[in-house]
Amino acid sequence: MTWLDVALVWAGAVTLLGGVAAMGWGGLRAAGRTWRRVDEFMDDWQGELERPGVPARPGLLERVALIEERLSRVEHELYPNSGDSLRDAVDHANRQLARLCPEGPLSSGE
Repeated sequence: MTWLDVALVWAGAVTLLGGVAAMGWGGLRAAGRTWRRVDEFMDDWQGELERPGVPARPGLLERVALIEERLSRVEHELYPNSGDSLRDAVDHANRQLARLCPEGPLSSGE
């Protein structure tokens, strides 16, 4: 082998090792980004405890339970029930209005 052949073999080896190192570095960076996103997702899912200067954040399941509780309160107001709902109050007001104005509120020519 001549010195040119030796130089070309070494240049090929260095190029191959550089390519493998670059691919490995890119893979590690991608894995690191993915891991950070998974970690953020898990923090959102589980919530975070209170720490100095930062209030606690409830987890996803706690937030869903709170939403369901609020929706049940809203639903209670939308349907007639024991007389405590907004719907019952509106129905009562309509019955009183119908007693006061039996011909209807807009029948006076308006």
